[in-house]
Amino acid sequence: MNKKLVSAAVAATMVLSLGAMASADDAKTVGILMPTQSSERWINDGANMKAQLEEKGYNVELQYAEDDTAQQVSQLENYIGKQVDCLVIAAIDSGVLVNAEAQAKEAGIPIIAYDRLLMDTDAVSYYATFDNKGVGTVIANYIKEHKDLDAAREAGESYTIEFFMGSPDDNNALFLYNGIMEVLQEYLDDGTLVCKSGRTSFEDTCILRWSQETAQANCENILTANYADEDLDIACTAFDGFAYGVKAALLGAGYSADNWPLVTGQDAEVMATKNIIDGTQTMSIYKDTRLLASKAVTMVDAVLQGTEPEINDTEQYDNGAIVVPTYMCTPVAVDQSNYQEVLIDGGYYTEDQLK
Repeated sequence: MNKKLVSAAVAATMVLSLGAMASADDAKTVGILMPTQSSERWINDGANMKAQLEEKGYNVELQYAEDDTAQQVSQLENYIGKQVDCLVIAAIDSGVLVNAEAQAKEAGIPIIAYDRLLMDTDAVSYYATFDNKGVGTVIANYIKEHKDLDAAREAGESYTIEFFMGSPDDNNALFLYNGIMEVLQEYLDDGTLVCKSGRTSFEDTCILRWSQETAQANCENILTANYADEDLDIACTAFDGFAYGVKAALLGAGYSADNWPLVTGQDAEVMATKNIIDGTQTMSIYKDTRLLASKAVTMVDAVLQGTEPEINDTEQYDNGAIVVPTYMCTPVAVDQSNYQEVLIDGGYYTEDQLK
């Protein structure tokens, strides 16, 4: 090859390299804020979203605040200072983010709320979530069907039940509680379900920051004070972490397979699924984080490309400032009868993960 051809080839290579560098530099950046890595589901959510966004060519910055509200505010302000192109936020306590969200809006940075509604702000464009009230009704209907509450009512029989509900600073927790009570309240009213602690209101049953340790302590206190001479039949918990705490309390109180209560949960974590398999947790709510991540990604695309994402609710999620356009994914109950089909055959977990 002569010198002119070599020079031309080198020049072409440099042009292509510079073009690739420019393309990478021009890629838009998405800042993702997740609440904590102490729960398996948030790790999966963050990883799924990051992978899907990067596959579409976005730069992605992902941060966890470890349930520290001040840290999440700082992370949000840092993203605004970096002038990221879009924000995806799963809030710890959305109330403390309002001022920073206003700054993001002023800076022209759109916000997607992820599985926790951002309250009291008009800076949010869309909301991707599971049907949180639906999660509650699925849990409650599972209890209703598996304890055959209608037959118990007809026979004059009753079951004892205690409630362990979500964090009061998470709007989803109240939706879930309302879904549960929409189904179970009538059975509490007529005595088919008996809550011996008397703790049935959201205020009495909510657990700050979804704390497993608080759930365990609450359950230990309830068992000691109310169930010395009678078994607890149903532990209605709103989260797999609560179910772990309830399991520890039940074991400490001497419960065994002979009198183990029905225990509910949410998120279908690996540990929860193992507990379902061994019988120490009865069911959980499967929420496919891959699907939820994909819906959030379409919302990011929409706000950055000036298009409209798929939305299936424009009425339910009033955050106090606006009604936020939402896509709600459908929750699915998993137990011993279907975990293989739903979780393993569906590719969410491998058999080795559940050994």
